[in-house]
Amino acid sequence: MATAQDLLKLAHRHLNEAYVLGAFAPKDNPNWKGPWDCAEFVSWVMFQTTGLLLGCTNNSDNPSRADAYSGAWARDAAAANRPVSIGQAKSTPGAVLVRKPAPKAIGHVAISRGDGTTIEAHSARLGVTNQSIDGRRWDAAMLLPLIEYAELPEPAVWSPPAGIVLRLTFPPMHGALVVKLQRALKKRRFDPGDIDGVFGPHTEAAVRAFQLSERLVPDGEAGKTTLGRLGVKP
Repeated sequence: MATAQDLLKLAHRHLNEAYVLGAFAPKDNPNWKGPWDCAEFVSWVMFQTTGLLLGCTNNSDNPSRADAYSGAWARDAAAANRPVSIGQAKSTPGAVLVRKPAPKAIGHVAISRGDGTTIEAHSARLGVTNQSIDGRRWDAAMLLPLIEYAELPEPAVWSPPAGIVLRLTFPPMHGALVVKLQRALKKRRFDPGDIDGVFGPHTEAAVRAFQLSERLVPDGEAGKTTLGRLGVKP
């Protein structure tokens, strides 16, 4: 059986390769070197390590065409036989962390290195890189099937983002900070729809378009980094 270190060793061979939102990786091509998006990267590493498709819209599809998606990773994490807390994932090499996307939106997927950092296809600005787990929003974590993990360490303390992260929720977020965000987006010519203080689908799409223009993680969520780039103070 493959080990978590086998998974991480393969993932690290692809450090610094390019990120493109929506890029497709044929899971059965061992020579693929990107470009990647976050879900495709983790699904490709998983298949190359174990021969198992995971995190794809159809995990029974032909691996040459199976499409990975952060929402499928969220689905698989919810159904996982080995779910773990975010703190446990932070301290466990080879655990997978997932930020669940809102409907018709985009989330994020990363592999924990067990030392508080990740290996992930992060953004157009950074490509495949190592990043901190703390200070970011995560919804779920799991240990992967067909991967042998060492004895699980004690969970680490996970520090979620400081301050609010504006995002698409139901019922929607609303208030003065959303108005500031919408005005800043419109000033930059990213149309958020009505300046109504409601973080709806139009605002989410405008945030994502801005993130793409700035080569940030294009998840449509406005946290510290995105708000800072827009000059919005919480």
